Amino acid sequence: MIDYDFPLWRPPSEGDNLIIQATLGCRYNQCSFCSMYKAKDFRARPLDEVFADMAAAARDWPDARRVFLADGDAYCLPTETLAALCDRLALTFPQLQRVSAYATPFDILKKSPDEIALLRAKRLGLVYLGIETGSDFLLKRVAKGSARQMEAALGRARECGLKVSATVILGLGGQDHWQDHIESTADLVNRAPPVYLSTLQLGLENSVASRFLDRFEGGFKWQDDQAILVELRRLVERLDPPAPVIFRSNHASNTLALAGTLPKDRAKLLTQLDAALAGQVRLRPRWIRGL
Repeated sequence: MIDYDFPLWRPPSEGDNLIIQATLGCRYNQCSFCSMYKAKDFRARPLDEVFADMAAAARDWPDARRVFLADGDAYCLPTETLAALCDRLALTFPQLQRVSAYATPFDILKKSPDEIALLRAKRLGLVYLGIETGSDFLLKRVAKGSARQMEAALGRARECGLKVSATVILGLGGQDHWQDHIESTADLVNRAPPVYLSTLQLGLENSVASRFLDRFEGGFKWQDDQAILVELRRLVERLDPPAPVIFRSNHASNTLALAGTLPKDRAKLLTQLDAALAGQVRLRPRWIRGL
């Protein structure tokens, strides 16, 4: 059994897969809304430690097919290190199908197309990327780079065949900036569509709340559930990507769970949203929502 360094985080879709900690913490770790890795200093783990974890995992789960490389942005590791990890995973788990990791836009852009292709050939073909918003105003407030950088990273990934599962955060602009948030996000996704797109709903741990809220001059006005549904409806309405995007709002933080492929399922999703806005669909109770 692996002796994990907690807290341990992973995307919801990796919940049934093997997790191997290639790094500890998050190299960037400056997003104003995020409290995930504040208790850890970032470091890349020595390969012998990671290989030992793989061997321990294989004793309990020799037929593991999918592996998520934790912690925060393991895709930042040098390509030769990631290649070595993938090679050992393939040797240790004969039925291995896929390796995935968190990534930042900078991580993707730092790697050349040849490096991305090499890692894809070794089964590292999916990364999770937090877009959060397409609004430069809001990206500055959450300390998350620029829309141009997001677009460049998404474009590089698609050109190289690297699948991206991207997230946006509903409610991030509050009452004053929600239209800029949604319109700019839709524009970004329409220009540079990821393969998967999911929504989260803004929630702040007490440890980071003031850091986030203080970056909004004049104060931050929270969106209620009805306003969040309006945001979600406008996002779905505006998304018209040139390639199919598998869309989900089923993360535990969301008011309403949706699933479909855009633009094909837009009409179906809008019908579900209209029913929710009319009070005909029960929303997820607040007490079971969380990040």
